[in-house]
Amino acid sequence: MKKIEVAILGATGTVGQKFVRLLENHPTLVVAELVASERSAGKSYAHAVVWKQETPIPTDVAGIKVKDLSAPLSSRILFSGLDSSVAGEAETAFAAAGHTVISNSSNHRMDAQVPLIIPEINPDHFQLVKKQVGPGAIITNSNCSTMFLAMVLAPLDAKFGVEAVQVTTMQAISGAGYPGVASMDILGNVIPYIGNEEEKLEEEVAKILGRLNDDHVDVHPMTVSAQCNRVAVFDGHMEAVSVRFSQSASVEEITKSLREFRGMPQERSLPTAPAHPVVVMDEMDRPQPARDVWVENGMAAVVGRIRPCNVLDFKMMVLGHNTVRGAAGAAILNAEAYQALGYLS
Repeated sequence: MKKIEVAILGATGTVGQKFVRLLENHPTLVVAELVASERSAGKSYAHAVVWKQETPIPTDVAGIKVKDLSAPLSSRILFSGLDSSVAGEAETAFAAAGHTVISNSSNHRMDAQVPLIIPEINPDHFQLVKKQVGPGAIITNSNCSTMFLAMVLAPLDAKFGVEAVQVTTMQAISGAGYPGVASMDILGNVIPYIGNEEEKLEEEVAKILGRLNDDHVDVHPMTVSAQCNRVAVFDGHMEAVSVRFSQSASVEEITKSLREFRGMPQERSLPTAPAHPVVVMDEMDRPQPARDVWVENGMAAVVGRIRPCNVLDFKMMVLGHNTVRGAAGAAILNAEAYQALGYLS
């Protein structure tokens, strides 16, 4: 089967590099075009990028000439790792030109007719693209911290009904892009503010877990209160989560519900899908970013310390790889799901 050609927007950035790495040897998608700023345009990718990944630049990508945002593209799917300062207008223009834009940027996530997708949870929301004007489409994945919270809440809501959530995040410096946070600001320190992060968590979860209603999503009525912090960890966002349910539950029932959670990507064995989208650890001091961030190749939400809460009903710790399942890996899985459901036929 001929592979679908894809382009990466923002290819030299942190998320763009992760796209390049994760798409190497992909069975159905192949990187054909790379797009970055004007200062990178015309250079080979190897000369334009300051490569910061754990593996070498893929040889079949290293020699591709970088294009700028004004250049016409031929790829059917565009993965966007663009900065939000330019992503909104650029993604709209590319969709109007007939491309399917699968975006990691925040600009269009809350647009009524743009699906905000975690395919284990809401693949039916892909139908919103049929309501978009023009020949192309825009599809988004969530904020990195939203991703892991939603993956954990979805099976719990289906079983017990989620009414309220309190979440405090401890977010890795890689989430700030390269070079990230200055060392003298973050080493030995915690920064208790990440711009717009708390609002994203509080709004996006409700849309993801909401119900499709023709040309929009009726958001979930749960209440979410978020506090977000930047900590001196390289990869891996931790979340301390407390939940109130509408129905009775036990630690054993919660654990069983999370461990049994599967969705469309697992049912169809999509290439990037984790076998277990939520992994529950029994050790009292786990999960830990340094030890558990690569569980299921970085594509799972890892949960531990499930226990009763004195304020709400239950509390737990959640961990996820912020640049894999929280960014590039999520967008790639969305593309696989979109293709598997016949939207690209």
